[in-house]
Amino acid sequence: MVSHVASHAELVELNREYTLTSWSAQNTWANPVSAVRAEGIYVWDADGKRYLDWSSQLVNVNIGHSNKHVIRAIQEQAEKLCYVQPTLATEPRGRLGQMLAEVMPGNLKKTLFTCSGAEGVENAMKLARQYTGRQKIVARYRAYHGGTFASASAGGDPRRLANEPGVPWVVHVPDPYSYRSPIYRDRTPDEGDALLADLIEDTIILEGPQYVAAIMLEGYSGSSGIIQGGPVFWKRIREICDKYGILLIADEVMSGFGRTGEWFGINHYGVNPDMITFAKGVTCGYVPLGGVTVSEEVAKYFDDHIFWGGLTYSAHTLACAAGVATLEVYHQENLIERSREMGKVLRRGLNDLAEKHPSIGEVRGVGMHHVLELVKNRETRAPMSGFNLPQSEPTKKLGAALRKAGLSTMIRWDYVFCTPPLIITEEQLQEGLAILDAALDEVDTYYEG
Repeated sequence: MVSHVASHAELVELNREYTLTSWSAQNTWANPVSAVRAEGIYVWDADGKRYLDWSSQLVNVNIGHSNKHVIRAIQEQAEKLCYVQPTLATEPRGRLGQMLAEVMPGNLKKTLFTCSGAEGVENAMKLARQYTGRQKIVARYRAYHGGTFASASAGGDPRRLANEPGVPWVVHVPDPYSYRSPIYRDRTPDEGDALLADLIEDTIILEGPQYVAAIMLEGYSGSSGIIQGGPVFWKRIREICDKYGILLIADEVMSGFGRTGEWFGINHYGVNPDMITFAKGVTCGYVPLGGVTVSEEVAKYFDDHIFWGGLTYSAHTLACAAGVATLEVYHQENLIERSREMGKVLRRGLNDLAEKHPSIGEVRGVGMHHVLELVKNRETRAPMSGFNLPQSEPTKKLGAALRKAGLSTMIRWDYVFCTPPLIITEEQLQEGLAILDAALDEVDTYYEG
């Protein structure tokens, strides 16, 4: 029998003794934040300390913690029906599919539900390969599409490297990273975007367009640093797909459901994809759920062709009920528009920090989806840590200072993520910005300008 765990120390010891944490040597997980309660934008540890959730956990708790409408929906569904196998029809499954079709761009209509974003990506690639009869997937180097073998192979994130070789049919291309990519040197962002798209087309020609099933890009870049091309880039990618009969998959696992001030990140560019993968914000983590929504053309193909894929927990009844309630919250609380407007407040605050702190090289993002990139020198853009390298002393100290002051967020390489829940108020934004301001003072001491 598991006894009551009264303190932070006891809770941490229990977790360390009997569970594994991801993406880490276990001894580095020495004193994680414990969590026993959460409400709104705050999380409390077992000793009663409060943390402002500045990253929405893993950029997924868009509606905030402990939303009563979603909790009631979960409770009511649990009393009626938690799970049936995915060959059965249920009301939450059908209703959520309909609600998603109503907010998806273009003619995206039918959804295959999964348990996570990585599984959504896996199945999007299966659908694309089966639909086109081709094998290759083109994706970006600085992207993250999940931690399973195929999804990790598609992502260029260095976390894939230890498990390579992965699947052999992914082709990587450079990123629209105007701050660092040599493609953009001495060019405007639009000029760099156009050249990059031309290089991607050249890669496809070299790989053989007749073998390329899909180009998969994050609708708005996420954990690799919120690195994003503009309308010129996206429209050219759509043109390339149409020219060679290639599908365009938008990975909206992180950028979907209001995170960028639109329902989906790709909505900023007037481009319609053939598939969208999603997870995170569809239930905001209250119950695990992901999926892939496909166009009417792709869906029609599988009317008469078997889709060779499936999951025991596909369209999980309880998860779909949580999804229905979550989408109702987005509509009822006008959170998409709220993200757009509060994002302007956040951006102004981050720009103010950049004026004060020389260690901030660039502020990037839109809506409630921003990142600070830290540098040792603004002129040379020398990074504080560097891509695919261990966290540096200044970023370690920054993380410790933020935690001590009661702010929890993601820090990866030189990126400080500023992605709070969409429900955050202006007063709460100022609270977070003030904590960041004080913590960045110490980072500035490492500046070499």
